[in-house]
Amino acid sequence: MCKVEQPETLSVFQFVERFPNEKSAVAFIESRRWPNGRQCPYCGSDDIADVKDARPMPYRCRACRKHFSVRTNTILAESKLGVREWLMAVYFMTSARKGISSPQLAKELGVTQKTAWFLEHRIREAFALRDGFLSGEVEVDETYIGGKQKNKHVHKRLKVGRGAVGKKPVMGMRERDGRVRAFPISKTDGINLRAAIVENVRRGATVYSDGHLGYVGLRGYVHEAVQHSVGEYVRDEAHTNGIESFWAVLKRGHYGTFHHMSEKHLHRYVNEFAGRQNSGHSTMKLIDAVVSGMFGRRLSYKDLTA
Repeated sequence: MCKVEQPETLSVFQFVERFPNEKSAVAFIESRRWPNGRQCPYCGSDDIADVKDARPMPYRCRACRKHFSVRTNTILAESKLGVREWLMAVYFMTSARKGISSPQLAKELGVTQKTAWFLEHRIREAFALRDGFLSGEVEVDETYIGGKQKNKHVHKRLKVGRGAVGKKPVMGMRERDGRVRAFPISKTDGINLRAAIVENVRRGATVYSDGHLGYVGLRGYVHEAVQHSVGEYVRDEAHTNGIESFWAVLKRGHYGTFHHMSEKHLHRYVNEFAGRQNSGHSTMKLIDAVVSGMFGRRLSYKDLTA
């Protein structure tokens, strides 16, 4: 019998043992950024010298004579928080299935809510990794994210329609082996839905959807649809149960953890939930993926709030 590989989880106690101090955290980030030895982030040279007292930075490139650290040209750049605090924030965000709110993260790290909010969005930016086309059997579906009208003040409720009114559409795709890709879209019409499939799913794949008219006319794929409107949810291999289970977790995180996901930052929240799903519930696998996604990226507070 084939032995099923168990996901590698990490308890808080194990995290503290693995990263007992700032030096161990920096060494971990460096091992992911420079697996073959340190390289200058400016010119790529490997002729690197250590700097005494690490001032202004711990390393200096002998080729271009610039100073740098493992933070240079990454999401961590210019942050006053220690690398170990960053790693702990990544741990909390990757191990909580429905996410962790900025007020709660602020308590865990001993920082302000504003700092935790900025920290979380920068980490979410590192979640945004897409590795090629989805293939095989792929379920596609769309949902709507936003506040419930009944929970709003009576003077702020929209007076027309129901269900999706005032919410942002999000499209999701899930391979039958579990890999998910999801992102906000402007409209759930045929042009947008079919274009999103073409951009993310390999031609020739089998696509399963519900009876939404926007999927009618999809070419280059084997397309099967179940008609929810007449009570059909499963027909042989055709169903969308996998992607709908992802929507369930996303919405539980929305209502139970964050309470509000602004339209401006919705794509980052969706990236976070998709990233956790794609890790197969392996904490260390997702931590590695998020840390690797930090390199070569920047997100300033000004850009985040503009």
